[in-house]
Amino acid sequence: MEPVLDPGMPLAQPQAPHADETHKLSIEFTGSGSEYFRIWIVNLLLLMVTAGIYYPWAKVRRLRYFYGNTVVGGEPLGFHADPTKLLKGYLLVGLLFMLYSAAGKFSAIAGFIAFLIVAALWPALLKSSMQFRMANTSWRGLRFGFKGSLEGAYRAVLPLFVPGVVILAAATQVADPEKPPLWYLQVLGVILLVSLVVAPWLLWNLKQYQHNSYALASLQTTFKATLGSFYKLFFKILGLAVLPLLVSGGIAGAIIYAVKTGGAQGRPSVGLFMLAALVPLAVMMVLLVLVKPYATARFQDLVWTRTGNVSLRFISRLGFRSLLWVTLKNWFLIVITLGLYWPFAAVALARIRLEAVTVKTRVSPDTLIAMAGAVEGDAAGEAGGDLFGLDIGF
Repeated sequence: MEPVLDPGMPLAQPQAPHADETHKLSIEFTGSGSEYFRIWIVNLLLLMVTAGIYYPWAKVRRLRYFYGNTVVGGEPLGFHADPTKLLKGYLLVGLLFMLYSAAGKFSAIAGFIAFLIVAALWPALLKSSMQFRMANTSWRGLRFGFKGSLEGAYRAVLPLFVPGVVILAAATQVADPEKPPLWYLQVLGVILLVSLVVAPWLLWNLKQYQHNSYALASLQTTFKATLGSFYKLFFKILGLAVLPLLVSGGIAGAIIYAVKTGGAQGRPSVGLFMLAALVPLAVMMVLLVLVKPYATARFQDLVWTRTGNVSLRFISRLGFRSLLWVTLKNWFLIVITLGLYWPFAAVALARIRLEAVTVKTRVSPDTLIAMAGAVEGDAAGEAGGDLFGLDIGF
């Protein structure tokens, strides 16, 4: 497992006259593993004691620590969410999925209808989640905002549900789910293939919506990454993932052949059985510790370096080798400490990802603050105006 972190909250795009001087705002993470360990262990204990009800409070404590230690241009970010509002949002989403689960057990048609309801509501949940998170994040006393429209959320999110809709619609025509007909398996194969082909477009479409909508008062970001750049990165990652699978497949095939033929002594070797068991594990580890850091580094660089405009832009230089080393170190220490190194790993990962990003602007930070101050109340109002306080991990 790798700690799931927010890779820093975005600043906004100024619409201001250009200045000759370029201002560089570095990002520094000042947290320490020992400090976060105390927060993490208390959160963990309270989550167990309260059977998970404490989760919104634990999340707010975690985000306040990580945001408060993310220093942009010498000033830390702030996180101001109310845990009770988060609890309402989690209860709403939990109820939604409980109803979907219950409907699926009742009948395939009921499950299909419930899935359609979830798909119809999810874009609105995305918009609410993004708006809530940004409106409760501040820098130099100013709240961020999220300007994405509800219509844009539907365009970004609904395509993600199309494969599921097709699969569940086909499932309603299957009499015995334990013995699906050939045509249903063919439908699954086609949907899997099509999903693989359009996956980069689905991700690009979602990032277009998110990264075109971050704002500081009236100042808004734009996203310039092309669809072609997403496909190029996707095929690089796919090739990196397929290579070890092909190699391990060849090794596994040789092992199976040796086991079937009984080896040199006419009977299977214990060593061959052990090797056959270790090969899948080795493949999984290669994919986890090699492919994921590569994908994370390249994707962060692609997305954030293409966010901004002529007045303000982000530059991300997250090195794959550095991230791979941190990942390997984190995994090793998490294993030998039976998980107790987890908070230290989270801090190490946050530091390397955040400090790889810098912000360059042709307008001084003081000018940005003065420009934003006139309409700052709008973003703060978004935080209080969100009825459910949804912040569900988008």
